[in-house]
Amino acid sequence: QVQLVESGGGSVQAGGSLRLSCAASVYTNCMGWFRQAPGKEREGVAALRSDGIASHADSVKGRFTISKDNAKNILYLQMNSLKPEDTAMYYCAAAPRLWVGCQYGFKFPDYWGQGTQVTVSS
Repeated sequence: QVQLVESGGGSVQAGGSLRLSCAASVYTNCMGWFRQAPGKEREGVAALRSDGIASHADSVKGRFTISKDNAKNILYLQMNSLKPEDTAMYYCAAAPRLWVGCQYGFKFPDYWGQGTQVTVSS
């Protein structure tokens, strides 16, 4: 069983920055961030494989960066140049057995965090 606890969400003006954290009870092969805006489907934002291979959705590439602290089992999402369209609930997810398919939006995560809200005002 993997427990995931997100933090770091909040409200910010467009152009601002936030850093999300996901504390994991154990770090797994594949972890990532997803988001869901009201009335929209959940979408993948970024993923990070345990060997350091990262991927980011085109909509956030160059603005968001996924990273991890191996010693603390914490996954991060640094979000810069935030836009109103980034407003969503952000979820951390883990797929312990996934390797080749560990890319943003990876299918069938086994574990989810409770989510943290990000609101960007114009």
